[in-house]
Amino acid sequence: MGIALLLLVAGAELLVRAALRLAQRLHVRPLIIGLSLVAFGSTAPQLTVSLQAAYQGAPDVAVGSVVGSNIF
Repeated sequence: MGIALLLLVAGAELLVRAALRLAQRLHVRPLIIGLSLVAFGSTAPQLTVSLQAAYQGAPDVAVGSVVGSNIF
């Protein structure tokens, strides 16, 4: 469990640093990158589950994933 937490923290740090570098290269405010790319990265797992469930004909799972991620 400790290794997973360490990897999570390291991954988050890499994501933030990469987002800051991207903002500098594109000459945009880091807030813009944070509101778009980083937000997408944090919701990608739910999006993947919802799309796969809908593709496999399980709309209940897709709706549950969307509702659950917005409630919690």
